[in-house]
Amino acid sequence: MMDFRIEFSPGPACKHCIMSAIREAKNTLNICVFTISDDSISDVILEAFERGVEVRIITDNYKVYDEGSDIIELSENGVLVRIDDSENHMHHKFMVADDRITITGSYNWTRSAERYNQENIVRVNDVEFSRQFNQEFEKLWASAKEFTVL
Repeated sequence: MMDFRIEFSPGPACKHCIMSAIREAKNTLNICVFTISDDSISDVILEAFERGVEVRIITDNYKVYDEGSDIIELSENGVLVRIDDSENHMHHKFMVADDRITITGSYNWTRSAERYNQENIVRVNDVEFSRQFNQEFEKLWASAKEFTVL
């Protein structure tokens, strides 16, 4: 039986679910999100990185320099970041922790998503489910370009 949890916003439930999964990670975090501008999520990503979790982030090339984006700060602190190299948007919103916990849904990793937007996430604890998301992550990672702060 698959173990899963569903959360909705506005409100803190989605953000807390994401942050909880990041805090649980012991080895790897593969994060593939359109944008990250919620400082509290970025803070727990950095905490995971600092405790030795291998963190890799793929994000949209058009969102990196948006006001409030935390991608530059994450990269400057050593987190591996790649951006899509396309005229189209990399619009995914998923994360895989330790090859077994997957978070996915419409929820943007922004303060607006928590405060105002009608969004959702699903957390699934299942190795096979996570494997399929990791396959997509690896495909995107291979085609994305390395992000370096200008």
